[in-house]
Amino acid sequence: MSSKEESKEVARTAAKAAVEASWPQTRVILRVIVIVLVVAITLWIVVKLTGLILLLILSVFFAYLVSPLVDFLRRPIIISGRPRSMPRLLAISLAYAILIGAIVIAIYLLVPRLGSQFPEFAQQARGYWRDFGTSTQRLNDYLRMRLPPSVMDAINSEVPRLVQRVRGTFGLVVEHMIGWLAYIPWLVLIPILSFFFLKDAEEFRRSALQMLPRGRWRWRGDEFFQDISGTLAAYVRAQLTACLFIGIVCSIGFALLGMPSPLVLGFIAGVFEFVPLVGPLLIAVLAAFVATLHAGSFSALTVILFLGVLRIVQDYVVYPKLIGQGIHLHPLAVIIAILSGAELAGIAGIFLAIPVVAILTVSYKHWLEHRGSEGLADVLGTTNVTEPEIGSPAALNTEISGDINHPHINTTTEEMARARPDLTTGELKVPGGD
Repeated sequence: MSSKEESKEVARTAAKAAVEASWPQTRVILRVIVIVLVVAITLWIVVKLTGLILLLILSVFFAYLVSPLVDFLRRPIIISGRPRSMPRLLAISLAYAILIGAIVIAIYLLVPRLGSQFPEFAQQARGYWRDFGTSTQRLNDYLRMRLPPSVMDAINSEVPRLVQRVRGTFGLVVEHMIGWLAYIPWLVLIPILSFFFLKDAEEFRRSALQMLPRGRWRWRGDEFFQDISGTLAAYVRAQLTACLFIGIVCSIGFALLGMPSPLVLGFIAGVFEFVPLVGPLLIAVLAAFVATLHAGSFSALTVILFLGVLRIVQDYVVYPKLIGQGIHLHPLAVIIAILSGAELAGIAGIFLAIPVVAILTVSYKHWLEHRGSEGLADVLGTTNVTEPEIGSPAALNTEISGDINHPHINTTTEEMARARPDLTTGELKVPGGD
């Protein structure tokens, strides 16, 4: 071989070595590009389909609201010495009938009282607006006597601009409220979609699990779905119970404080409670405004004090007990999530901020647990395990007997839970190592 051919061979070898050496970095860059593109496309789709996604999410929330009643109706009953359960379709239909009956009874009992107070509230609101205009004129006359003419001219020049801004803001609010009328058909669509979610929930879960590889991935997917379901159920039930609690307590409190139309204000407070952070702030401003015009500033301070104490009791005593083990979010995380949701998706983002962050938290926890359990197979001496098909007789027998076939041989549910990594220290607990 000539020296020229040897130099070419050396050059080819060097080029090949350089390509092989740079391939890991190139692969990382390609992965980052693909991930960024996938995230960007996903966000674009979410923004374009915000209305549809919100409809589906509200349907899921309604399904979680009805689910406890369905489970209660399907509790096994001993008949002729054998446990029997109500068919799921019949239980869902009966739960819907009970819920509709409860709503009809509530409307029958509350609407006459609310109907008698709403006209009174509207009439008082017009009177409050006239009193507000009179007070503003008095303040203007007082300032005209006390302040120099140049300062008053500057104030008078700014007043029309301020009034114009207030009118513009009020017009936008009215426009948004009129736009909400387009969502009235959702009152029919949400229960219908929730019905199918309740009826076919188990089929959805099985289909999703069958798309995962058998073994550790399928077990992890099942655990993930259960945690997500528990998180959403805890959030929905806690939020609705909190709305009911706030509505009742505010109605009683406003009545004791001598507020006009306490049932109307309490009803508004209960509805606004469903909007995190923003709703309680709006009801506080509304109640303080009504109290100021009705009985003066001292009454407004009393109302604000009452709402402040109620908010402390609600946020730090009642709500944590309602939420249980479902969601654990720091108040700062809640505020940041709500502000971010408002920027990204407006009112829909405010509604969905907390459950989305809770789901992301659960996902991150499972990702950490999965990374910590990747080497668990070597520690426990895992071999290939044959997992029964979901829905097969073997799988059903496994579910009934409680002998769940995990991807790690001879590892029980308790041992698998003990083998999860400690998320605070990062240490991996191994069964039998206590």
